Parts: sequence; structure tokens; C-alpha cells
Amino acid sequence: MTTIACKKTKDIGVGSLSFVLCIIGILFTFRFANKFCIGDSILNNIGLSAWSNGDTGIHLTMFYSVIFFIPSFIIGHIHPDNRGAKTGEIISGFLSVLIIYLFLVK
Repeated sequence: MTTIACKKTKDIGVGSLSFVLCIIGILFTFRFANKFCIGDSILNNIGLSAWSNGDTGIHLTMFYSVIFFIPSFIIGHIHPDNRGAKTGEIISGFLSVLIIYLFLVK
């Protein structure tokens, strides 16, 4: 009798939150084609500045995005068997390192 090995699909679970937080962090940080940044709008609406010196200083929104990237990395590391967890962990880890590197180089 021959058995066919089936690849087990990953379930959506707590680890899937890693990918969701990573996407939110990306949307919060990056400027889109029309120079619109969702994070800037959110920060302005709650009374925080998106820039350190008006519109000429350091773009603080990218540092606020770490609020999403670090938990994304940790959740993805703790729950790697859930769908999207490993992807969220890798992307958020890379972007966190990139943000720190860009800050130190500037």
C-alpha cells in the first residue's frame, strides 16, 4: 500500500499577527507616490510632530514604526509555525536594522 505524503499547511494563529504588524509598520513609515505618509497624518492628528525640526529634520515616523516592527519580530520568533509569522519576523527584523543603520549613517 502506498501512502501519499501531504504537506501540512500552516494555520492562522497568534504568529500571523507578526505579518499584520509588519504591514502596519510599513504603511506607517513609507511615503507613497504622491508624497503621502499615513504615519505623518496619524501623528499630526494626535498632536505629535512627524519631524524633529519642522519639515527639515529627522523623519521621526520611521522611529515610531519600531513600535510595530519589534513586536512583529518577537511574535514571529515565538510562533514560527503560524502562517505569515516567519515572513513578518524576517521583514520586520530587516527593516528595524535598516532604520537603525540609516539613523547612524546620517
